[in-house]
Amino acid sequence: MPTRRSSARWEGGLKGGKGTFKGESGGIGGQYNFGSRFENGVGSNPEELLAAAEAACFSMALSGGLERNGTPPTSVETNAACTVEKVEDGFGITSIKLDVTATVPNIDDAKFQEIANATLTGCPVSKAFKGNMEITVNARLA
Repeated sequence: MPTRRSSARWEGGLKGGKGTFKGESGGIGGQYNFGSRFENGVGSNPEELLAAAEAACFSMALSGGLERNGTPPTSVETNAACTVEKVEDGFGITSIKLDVTATVPNIDDAKFQEIANATLTGCPVSKAFKGNMEITVNARLA
């Protein structure tokens, strides 16, 4: 299995500094700073990247679970919200909330919910986050 790489560079102090990041494929990259991470400033941030990773992985894993059930989806759209907040010793990433909408022919909602919830334990990114933050899913059929 492949190993994927990304890099980041930070210049300056914490509040006045700025950073850039990029993935080896060239498919991701951007700028970040204190304001874009802890306030509402312009730029990206690590939590946005974690949310994107979780949304992408969860969508693929849910698709696989639905396919194994004999009900392959037409589409799966996952929005992820990753929260960083003040904790006792600084800042911590405390939760990721997933909002999933899927178009899946020939499945009832109970079975869909069962597969969506099982995906939280089967998705590789969710597995990496398990025990470190709360992960919740709100899944619905389109």
